[in-house]
Amino acid sequence: MKPTWSAAASAISCSVKSRRDFDVTTNATPDQVRKLFRNCRLVGRRFRLAHVMFGPEIIEVATFRGHHEGSESDRTTSQRGQNGMLLRDNIFGSIEEDAQRRDFTINSLYYSVADFTVRDYVGGMQDLQEGVIRLIGNPETRYREDPVRMLRAVRFAAKLNMRISPETAEPIPRLATLLNDIPPARLFEESLKLLQAGERL
Repeated sequence: MKPTWSAAASAISCSVKSRRDFDVTTNATPDQVRKLFRNCRLVGRRFRLAHVMFGPEIIEVATFRGHHEGSESDRTTSQRGQNGMLLRDNIFGSIEEDAQRRDFTINSLYYSVADFTVRDYVGGMQDLQEGVIRLIGNPETRYREDPVRMLRAVRFAAKLNMRISPETAEPIPRLATLLNDIPPARLFEESLKLLQAGERL
């Protein structure tokens, strides 16, 4: 199977012209990416990624994620905590499935390097044009999978001057205590990004 490549761009790259705010995604597995690029190393156990080195630059390459079907093979590549948080997620799938697995609609826009088109599977372009931060899927489930998404929703709204959709905002006060389960280093990193977002008074 010939690998296909795309860049899953977030709204920040569209709104503030940040050249670095995109993810390189492909249907090639991390092991296949490592075979294609000599200067490549695999990182992460929770989310397996490939880091490709080009001089001083590191290009992070992710494989399209798939859905959890609950099969025995899925249980060996995916794990959830008692509160629903994803502890490990290495189930691979199609670009359409990958779009459904991402957090916000505006972060699920794919630029195909094959035909130079933007692909939108979840209504991200409309939300971007209307200035709406919206989670993909059931908001409570998505927050339980990764509580840091609550901070990301607030950060994107502040940085991009957008509003959080009512269904995306509603569970945040109820589920805020889930942030206590996040490793301190990751929580600090996301909190720092939050403090750096928005406009100065």
